[in-house]
Amino acid sequence: MRPSVSVIIPCRNEQATIAKVLEAISLQGYPLDRLEIVIAEGLSTDGTRDEIEKFRNTHPRSQVILVENQKQTIPAALNTAIQASKGDLIIRLDGHAIPGENYINRSVEDLEAQKGENVGGIWIIKPGRSTLIARSIAFAASNRFGVGDASYRLAAKEGPVDTIPFGAFRKELWKKIGGFNESLLTNEDYEFNARIKKQGGTVWLDPAIRSEYISRSTLKDLSRQYWRYGYWKNRMLRRFPGTLKWRQALPPFFVLFLIFLVLLSIGSVYARFILLLVCGLYALVLILASLSTAINEKDLRLLFGIPIAIVTMHFSWGTGFWSSFFPAAQKKDLE
Repeated sequence: MRPSVSVIIPCRNEQATIAKVLEAISLQGYPLDRLEIVIAEGLSTDGTRDEIEKFRNTHPRSQVILVENQKQTIPAALNTAIQASKGDLIIRLDGHAIPGENYINRSVEDLEAQKGENVGGIWIIKPGRSTLIARSIAFAASNRFGVGDASYRLAAKEGPVDTIPFGAFRKELWKKIGGFNESLLTNEDYEFNARIKKQGGTVWLDPAIRSEYISRSTLKDLSRQYWRYGYWKNRMLRRFPGTLKWRQALPPFFVLFLIFLVLLSIGSVYARFILLLVCGLYALVLILASLSTAINEKDLRLLFGIPIAIVTMHFSWGTGFWSSFFPAAQKKDLE
């Protein structure tokens, strides 16, 4: 008999994608009597709940459990959904991430093979719209210069990693390490994985486990997303300072270096020259990093769009990171 599985989904205002996610889960081929879907719904203000009810009505054999996430944060949603779950294995997804056809089966196989305490796969990043900026954001989010060596974004080889998106693990593990940290409104998965590794466990990346992640569509949304990433990464590092990776350290220190040069350039010609040189080299590297994508996509506009998206990511992350030292910078709408 296959192990019982609970797919947990934190969800808020995902009307555009939640039906696609649920449909993809129903087509996984995993025995429906051993599978349940637990959605922690964060009091959506759009038609998300209507879409969930439509799916329930058209898929009566699928077990869909809806619980309310009163706190409206991702870690609270995860803990609420797992508390309500009955499966021995937990597979986390998101309301805007569509699992590949073998997502559940492969996750279960890896757990049963004891490859890791938490196993997961790679993101295939798709644009939220067909606009140039939306496409540029999607390409930037999987560009090595934009995101560094994040394995799950670059389709790296199978093996142990520092973190994975979503993940599959035994419910007993969640109980053992104390659940997701609800004081972190972002980076909760990274911190969860840090605790697994601290206790001698393994976080395992399997490129055969794939999901389509729908990226942000506007620079405003992208900036807000990466500001939160930077802000809460700093907060998490105060608990696990040894988890900082070079890809995460570069944006905040680059931002700090540029601010230092700007201040020096007020009274120094040499500082102005260095500032212009650094900015020029940065722009050149961004264009070169975008060149292969622009050629492959036969769209030279991406030579401008991708760099703009990467600059937004770097500077939003960097400023968010330093803002974390000032409690007044925390925004009420952080999620």
